Amino acid sequence: MKKRILIIGASGQIGTELTLYLRNIYGHNKVIASDIAEASAALMESGPFEILDAMDYDAIQDIVIGYEITDVYLMAAMLSATSEKFPMKAWDLNMTSLFNVLNLAKDGKIDKIFWPSSIAVFGPTTPKRDTPQRTVMEPSTVYGISKQTGERWCEYFNKRYGVDVRSLRYPGLISYKTQPGGGTTDYAIDIYHKALKHNKYISFLKEGTKLPMMFMDDAIRATVNIMLAASDDVKIRNSYNLSAMSFAPEEITASIQKHIPEFTIEYESDFRQAIADSWPQTIDDTAARQDWGWEDEVDLDEMTKIMIKNLKDV
Repeated sequence: MKKRILIIGASGQIGTELTLYLRNIYGHNKVIASDIAEASAALMESGPFEILDAMDYDAIQDIVIGYEITDVYLMAAMLSATSEKFPMKAWDLNMTSLFNVLNLAKDGKIDKIFWPSSIAVFGPTTPKRDTPQRTVMEPSTVYGISKQTGERWCEYFNKRYGVDVRSLRYPGLISYKTQPGGGTTDYAIDIYHKALKHNKYISFLKEGTKLPMMFMDDAIRATVNIMLAASDDVKIRNSYNLSAMSFAPEEITASIQKHIPEFTIEYESDFRQAIADSWPQTIDDTAARQDWGWEDEVDLDEMTKIMIKNLKDV
């Protein structure tokens, strides 16, 4: 069967790189990018682009039918820090957009869905180290509550209606290709920008705040690979734990100082500290590695080398 892909929320941190990656695999005209507003030239000029509100069921359906879409990657969401400022808007966007694509799949108009979850589904009562695939989940943030709820609905639609939905619990994602967004873990992107521009970074997280992180290339590979996996190999239909590395602000600072010795960090924690404190420090992703062969490739020092090299060229 021919594959045609729709990416909803293609202008976001993950969506931009995912769109270009998929276009290289399947052909530029077979991957339709969409977002609420116009995107970068690279995104709009490399293949089809549609203005699309992720909360508009009819508009999504029109594009799905018009382009004969088989797979949908729903990347539209309001992230953690922004969600705390606009809780009801975050809930409406994150849940309505998911129901829209789940219902289209239930009605046989989509073959396969990718929906991203997050380590935000965990909470203060979750084991902090080597957080298991199945564990206590009592999220204390709006973003985490919406993602935990979404996981339950994904599993329900799979079991009740046979919807082929696949999901990953992303850790913090780091890339030189997009600016930091509204996520708590985005400090690990901003710190590289500040290191190169000012030789100094003021951290909104305290020293010792260790969080799970991943270089974007690894996250994109994981996303595509779980969608390529045989259906029988995808045994978890709420969301898979996903892990690569974990570090605290002082550890990423030490990695940067290997390239920029004069770089310094100061600590002035804000409301995002409480969000970070509710999340795990390290993640056990054995299920993803065993079920569909997940393997990470980029560690902290390799990521730092790539980030500094590419941001210098900007």
